[in-house]
Amino acid sequence: MSLMYSAATHQNLLSRIPAVTGREISDWLKAVDDGPGLTRCEEKIDWLRREYDISYGYAKAIVHEHDLRRAARKLA
Repeated sequence: MSLMYSAATHQNLLSRIPAVTGREISDWLKAVDDGPGLTRCEEKIDWLRREYDISYGYAKAIVHEHDLRRAARKLA
């Protein structure tokens, strides 16, 4: 998934998610892990938006972070 914004903007979005949603990033990443097992980024984003009523930007940041961390685990 390509970002349409900078890495700094991504980090800024991530830092605001707990205050906006009331849930920590780790909770959101677990929700994606425990979700319906969708494979495409847009499907995961749409699922988060419908299931948890969060904005597209926050859902995209969560999915992108989930994918970054999953990729990092594979390299380790």
